[in-house]
Amino acid sequence: MKADHKQLTTKIIGGKFRGKKILLPSKCVTRSSKSRLRESLFDTLQFDVVGKYFIEMFGGSGSVGLEAISRGAKQAWFIELDRNSFKTLQANCRSLDPSRCDIRFGDAFVVLPDILSELKREKEKAYIYIDPPFSIREGYNDIYTKVINTIAHIDPEVVHLIVVEHMTKYDFPETIGPFEKVKEKKFGKSSLSYYAIVE
Repeated sequence: MKADHKQLTTKIIGGKFRGKKILLPSKCVTRSSKSRLRESLFDTLQFDVVGKYFIEMFGGSGSVGLEAISRGAKQAWFIELDRNSFKTLQANCRSLDPSRCDIRFGDAFVVLPDILSELKREKEKAYIYIDPPFSIREGYNDIYTKVINTIAHIDPEVVHLIVVEHMTKYDFPETIGPFEKVKEKKFGKSSLSYYAIVE
């Protein structure tokens, strides 16, 4: 049987670049956040991202960070370790607004603290979106533990909100370090958990 090499794409849902197609990397390497999850996320954030900074910790296609750019975010950072996904991410950023995209190649757990340090020096805050590879993938058994540990050590002074996309069957804690879960929305096998500092 002949393999289907047709390039997979998705579309920006709202904002300046609404309807614009962006490329998706190979499904066996990464998965794009489904449109309904992205739509729900930005229905929650609404205009809060306008003029703000946004970080997509596991970049993949960049679909979430680019959605933020389309909706008026000042700048988005993307972190990606897979070389092919990184090339797709570069192409997508070039096709929308490269001046507002900062793409970092490397391990997200290593690179994120560098970006957060830059924000702290500038006395700025960001929205952080974390969509780690499914823990069932080989070599990623402890991925959610690492995500929780990373969140626990994030300085609350550099964060507006942290959103984690994860398998619904995995219960993320109500509290992680200084952050509390303020919302959780389920979409079949995937869920979004929102963390913030509650005054």
